[in-house]
Amino acid sequence: MSRLVKPHGGGELKPLLLEGAAREAELARAQSLPKIKMSSRETGDLIMMGIGGFTPLEGFMTHADWAGVCDGYKMANGLFWPIPVTLSTDPNTAQTLNLGQDVALVNCDSDEIMGTMKVTEIYGIDKGHECMMVYKTTDIAHPGVKMVMDQGAINLAGPVKVLSTGTFKEEYGDQFMTPAETRAAFEKAGWSKIAAFQTRNPMHRSHEYLAKIAIETMDGVLIHSLLGALKPGDIPAEVRSEAISTLVENYFAPNTVIQAGYPLDMRYAGPREALLHALFRQNYGCSHLIVGRDHAGVGDYYGPFDAQKIFDEIPAGSLETTNMNIDWTFWCNKCGGMASQRTCPHTKDDRILLSGTKVRAMLSEGQDLPVEFSRPEVAKVLQKYYASLTEEQNVKIELKGHSAA
Repeated sequence: MSRLVKPHGGGELKPLLLEGAAREAELARAQSLPKIKMSSRETGDLIMMGIGGFTPLEGFMTHADWAGVCDGYKMANGLFWPIPVTLSTDPNTAQTLNLGQDVALVNCDSDEIMGTMKVTEIYGIDKGHECMMVYKTTDIAHPGVKMVMDQGAINLAGPVKVLSTGTFKEEYGDQFMTPAETRAAFEKAGWSKIAAFQTRNPMHRSHEYLAKIAIETMDGVLIHSLLGALKPGDIPAEVRSEAISTLVENYFAPNTVIQAGYPLDMRYAGPREALLHALFRQNYGCSHLIVGRDHAGVGDYYGPFDAQKIFDEIPAGSLETTNMNIDWTFWCNKCGGMASQRTCPHTKDDRILLSGTKVRAMLSEGQDLPVEFSRPEVAKVLQKYYASLTEEQNVKIELKGHSAA
């Protein structure tokens, strides 16, 4: 009997990806269906349903689901869910559809048919309301708000059949792991207490410190990198993967870390996204989620520890995976190493505060990363990437909010 946390919803994993003859038959049928183009975010959400990462979702959410998730973290059936998972289209396309009709779901970037859906509802939403509830702002400069405002005016709901995971396996090989695969890896290693470390950045010294704190009390850590789309100036997944592999190989004890990636785009929803990160890490088999400063945040839209506080605000029993809160971490010159506000007695004058934004800003300006910021082997990987960029590709990073502290 497995000692791992149960998938969300209390049952078994529910991957919706068809295989073999069933996939081939559905793919052939999809060729003649009306095509609905999905955004990058929607494509990532569909793939997560396909591999079981969004267990127990069976498709894109209804209006009642959308309203319940926005206003009370619950779908219409009572299932806890922190961020709407919806599919949108334009009004002209929506007018051509009928309830009960099947449609083909197409990746807007590659034109690949990714799945099919039976349309059970066609509805509009108040985008401003979704942004205020999920992102706590309607500022279009917020990348998550822009994502919602740019989506189609009409949402489509219905159960899906997933036909593809895109190019993630081709691009990332064994690092693109499904929940069934991470669970099998944990079982093989004999782990039952696993902390997930969420990252959209290469790991600097504070990240390394957080992971090692977790390793002290857990069986192991899943370093789980986002492989989907980011905002301009963020470091591509393949570069992050190489940098993280370099760090693990040189500075972590053997058999304490598994590195993997997942196919979502970043929403930058701060506290709400931290809850989503915990939810799907439960499906991946992790008992804990490391939540440090400014988890899934951007700019200064959220307080530095709002993503920790929100776990105390949701209904009890919403998630089996729990948050592992860690205080503000930094390099202390007097301590001679990494420390946190709970362990270091010295003043801010002795502390070097680190952030992924600050590291990217230094790299984009051609500065060397001091050893207090990054391991030399990791810095070399990142400097090589930045040296390959043209001036137009090298997005200048503005330090503001918590990253500028």
